[in-house]
Amino acid sequence: MNQRIMIVDDEEDILTALKTFFEQHHFDVIAVSKGKDCIKQIEQGFKGIVFIDIMMPQMDGWETINQIVKRGFEKNVSIKIITGKGTKDHNKIALLAPYISDYISKPFDEKTLLSSVGQTVENN
Repeated sequence: MNQRIMIVDDEEDILTALKTFFEQHHFDVIAVSKGKDCIKQIEQGFKGIVFIDIMMPQMDGWETINQIVKRGFEKNVSIKIITGKGTKDHNKIALLAPYISDYISKPFDEKTLLSSVGQTVENN
């Protein structure tokens, strides 16, 4: 897994803050606001860590993850959920657990994000 990160979130403030944060830590960052744009980036060759929000309009995070797996792209990415949803949807997590490397609840802090990325980099 290389030093590339994609952030998928429909909240512009979150996209901007995370993009800036990871760039300051020397990561190559792509920020997209829709699940379909995430899929498009992966189709075009993106490989790395994907931080994806669950609650998004049109194609939510679960459907985006389903599409990644359905298309066989899960080998190219490490998927980390970022969500403001207080309770976990255990049914959906159970189905997609093999493809999700972390579940991070908002609000999160810098230490949590860097630790999550560090674990992925170490394991690959």
